Amino acid sequence: MSGHRRIGFYPGSFDPVTYGHLDIITRAARLVDVLVVAVGQHHAKPGLLTVEERLRVLEEALRPIREHAECEIRLAKYSVLTVEAAKRAGASVIIRGLRDGSDFDYEVRMAQTNATLDPDIETIFLAASPSARMISSTLIRQIAEMGGDIGQFVPMEAAEAVRRALKAKKSFSGAHADTE
Repeated sequence: MSGHRRIGFYPGSFDPVTYGHLDIITRAARLVDVLVVAVGQHHAKPGLLTVEERLRVLEEALRPIREHAECEIRLAKYSVLTVEAAKRAGASVIIRGLRDGSDFDYEVRMAQTNATLDPDIETIFLAASPSARMISSTLIRQIAEMGGDIGQFVPMEAAEAVRRALKAKKSFSGAHADTE
């Protein structure tokens, strides 16, 4: 391929990665030459899974998508503003998934802010597929914390990572409780 390669930037916490995320990744991969799937690190919100664990799970979950994608899919992590991370990745577009109207209101405000910060980077919204509309990482963490089965919402690698993280969290808090 000659000339300019269009790079897309798909940011998220991916804590854990869901089938909704994978749906957006699969569809976004049709729109760009390179898709950077970027795990955001937020110092105030450490999350359930470590950033390294999220990247490991994403690597596994993306394997079948990469086999069929016509674009290169890269993984990255970042702890700066999303628009700055997109710029550093050489992206001309930020890709965001929308589940419903409340996502739309929030995401439009973010897109307008990002456009003010860097007018050369456009935001593209992809509507969630009907089967993925109700899936959110927050909801999945809550289901898992209450002992529910999250296997229908996340890839096997993600379900296992969440289970391990919750078990470690429980044994840590149990050990901590014994010392008080």
